[in-house]
Amino acid sequence: MSGTSEFRAARDLLVRHRRDYARAMAEFRWPQMPTFNWALDHFDDLARGNSRRALWIVEEAGAESSRTFEELRVASDRAANFLRGLGIGRGDRLLVMLPNRVELWELMLAAMKIGAVLSPATMLLSEADLHDRIERGQMRAVIVDASNTGKFAGLADRCVRVVVGGAPDGWTDYAASADASADFEPDGETRADDPCVLYFTSGTTSKPKMVLHTQRSYPVGHLSTLYWLGLQPDDVHFNISTPGWAKHAWSCFFSPWTIGATIFIYNQGRFDAARTLATVVRCGVTTLCAPPTAWRALILEDLTKYPVKLRELVSAGEPLNPEVIERVKAAWGHEIREGYGQTETTATLGNPPGQEVRYGSMGRPLPGYALDLLDGDGKPVGEGEVSVKLDPRPAGVMAGYAGDAEKSKKALGGSHYGTGDVASRDADGFFWFVGRTDDVFKSSDYRISPFELESALIEHEAVAEAAVVESPDPKRLCVPKACVILKPGFSPDRETAKSILAFTRARLAPYQKIRIVEFCDLPKTVSGKIRRTELRASEAQRRQSGQRGECEFFESDFPELLDSART
Repeated sequence: MSGTSEFRAARDLLVRHRRDYARAMAEFRWPQMPTFNWALDHFDDLARGNSRRALWIVEEAGAESSRTFEELRVASDRAANFLRGLGIGRGDRLLVMLPNRVELWELMLAAMKIGAVLSPATMLLSEADLHDRIERGQMRAVIVDASNTGKFAGLADRCVRVVVGGAPDGWTDYAASADASADFEPDGETRADDPCVLYFTSGTTSKPKMVLHTQRSYPVGHLSTLYWLGLQPDDVHFNISTPGWAKHAWSCFFSPWTIGATIFIYNQGRFDAARTLATVVRCGVTTLCAPPTAWRALILEDLTKYPVKLRELVSAGEPLNPEVIERVKAAWGHEIREGYGQTETTATLGNPPGQEVRYGSMGRPLPGYALDLLDGDGKPVGEGEVSVKLDPRPAGVMAGYAGDAEKSKKALGGSHYGTGDVASRDADGFFWFVGRTDDVFKSSDYRISPFELESALIEHEAVAEAAVVESPDPKRLCVPKACVILKPGFSPDRETAKSILAFTRARLAPYQKIRIVEFCDLPKTVSGKIRRTELRASEAQRRQSGQRGECEFFESDFPELLDSART
């Protein structure tokens, strides 16, 4: 059986058992193939002569563009010949910083066809970020939108420089690819373990790591993601994600086109819930994947006024609070199914279609993945680090951290790959997120999960976003402090702080009580993840100096809230 046949047989098994979790888990095996090129072997075969819409992009102002599978096959062949004509070949690394426009998908396919290594980058990167990626990533070429060429002044002089949407001096215009030959011939076989994608992590605690995936680990590894999403060939799949991050490749590239679904994109400058919902209705979107921040914005609208055709609703990135899931289900009759994975893996945990959804749970292991919870000594525990068994090794686990053999060995040299996330597991095999290993802390010998406290905080009517960190305390070692961003219309004053403290006390155990509230900005990475290390360092410095923030409130400011039996 050829690599393509094995790949599709594994896919078809998951589709067949898409609502039978037990059989999918028991029967699925990762396809084994010495050679495989998803773009050439799978996509081109699927696309040849296929007039179905593969990509549909709607702009905020109303303009639309779309491409059929056949049109993308031909355009990516031309793009592959264009790149080859610039001297780009197998193993060369390409930093691609483009927004959601048709050329992005053409180039992703083209890079895979010539065996180059894609390194997607968000448009939000600074010059310093780009310098780091070009130097550490050893980029051979940069491909960017015309609006961002200024960021590369003096940074990519040794690289092939390609621009989309313009032709400034010193750059090659991608428009010339339209004149390249539509007859593409690969220069040889692509090995399944050849490099394919190089991602930079968000760098919440240190310099971003370079995650290297192979021609097997991402294209084939996303069979687990496909199963979680529950996609079907006639779906119009909308994933609210920006290019440059792993989730974009998960749900805006590999998973939909593995099954032959339409990728739908709605471009808007700032997320607008009402316009998004109206577009979902007008365009007949059938499956929707959105991060928790988007779901929280969507439920502020009257969902019953939008007659959606949605069949599957999913979320990833961080756990959703149950209120959001309940509101959506009441309006549309469908539950949001959560999933979990990392840049280093494909989807590893999730709530697949047709299965019981336990609100707040990460779900259960997805087909092809076996997981344990391990303590610091590598021993199985009831609550510990989510760890992926590496024997047998799941296809979706990264090849390693590029340029760092020591970190690669530490991550992949043992019996498990440790995700760095702490969870518990119930008697039925459902996993429950506790927090990052670096974020969980002790207060008076009690383990505190910031996530649990944050989940209580965001249910308060005034709280838009919150992060809980430890604050040094002479009596309890540390106490929980909430750093809060308020919704519009609420004031960062004493009464709001009192209301939040009282609200959370009614929902948390005594040992979990939030002792300090501060209304402030939250430092974030370019991917939007909170930089808790900065918050912790700032808090430690403030307590050491005895300073108090202008919008910082302590529980001792409110004697009426203090319990008679103090903890």
